[in-house]
Amino acid sequence: MKKVTDTTYPKNKGTPDSKDLEKSKVHIIVEIIEYVPNAVVSKTIIKKTTGNITVTSLDTGEELAEKTSPFDTYIQVIDGAAEIIIDEKTYLLRVGNGIVIPAHTSHCINANEQFKMISTVIKSGYEE
Repeated sequence: MKKVTDTTYPKNKGTPDSKDLEKSKVHIIVEIIEYVPNAVVSKTIIKKTTGNITVTSLDTGEELAEKTSPFDTYIQVIDGAAEIIIDEKTYLLRVGNGIVIPAHTSHCINANEQFKMISTVIKSGYEE
């Protein structure tokens, strides 16, 4: 797997020096990131100490390896379909579907077909 982070900018929608998307500007979210063969591509939309929002594309056959996060993570599919496994239970998400991955749970994400997603993490010191 090739991983590309913050370096693929279709149609001059960003620059390698920009961490966040331009503020007070309308963005077509599905177009701010491209598919790259045999790769996972991520673009940070917002990154703050209190949380982050990232858009990611995965080519067919790619995966985000199993991990656990100390915070809840919201995943929304914006193109294609994703297989998300949370504590050994499999969920198939299609365009427009979203799911909350609970904090401290094992999860992985598989691309049985190409897909793009938005990942939102809100960090707080008051996790239940």
